[in-house]
Amino acid sequence: MMGGGYLSNAGVFLVNTLFGLYIGAVMLRLLLQLTRADFYNPLSQAIVKLTNPVLRPLRRYVPAVGKIDSASVVLMAVLQIVNVWVVGAMVGLRLGLAATLVVTVGELLSKFVYLYMFAIIIQAVASWVAPGSYNPVLGLIGSLTEPLLRPIRRVLPNLGGLDLSPLVAIVLLQLVLMLVVAPLGGLARPL
Repeated sequence: MMGGGYLSNAGVFLVNTLFGLYIGAVMLRLLLQLTRADFYNPLSQAIVKLTNPVLRPLRRYVPAVGKIDSASVVLMAVLQIVNVWVVGAMVGLRLGLAATLVVTVGELLSKFVYLYMFAIIIQAVASWVAPGSYNPVLGLIGSLTEPLLRPIRRVLPNLGGLDLSPLVAIVLLQLVLMLVVAPLGGLARPL
């Protein structure tokens, strides 16, 4: 019966998408807090409203560690673990605790890298289409990407207005996917 495979694939896609979007929102909130982005921005407000119902009660039990909102980290980890288990159950795969934790770390790192890659690409395209214009979303993206791009800009030579730091950052992020995230997936197989 071929329909079961298609239905299973659609179910896995839907579960991964729903969990991924919410984990992405929590991750974005954490990163915006760490970069001290403008939380009066409409996009920031939307992210806060989306994540507050879960984070606010969780913060009573999980205190912040320095500047890091530990409740956000715990929430992302728990959601990713549930995501891994649900998808595993849908495809008939039972992962042990160690394998689940390794897959969770790999998936969260992957989401982090892709979030930054997406932000850098949006920022680069916007700088070509509408250079110098202000948009609240672009302001947040700039706050998010600047801590990553600034050290690269310091190292790169001045090319007379041509900023290659986004390209270098994307290459480095891709290397993180290849050299850190992919080996984690391989490490989880024998566990």
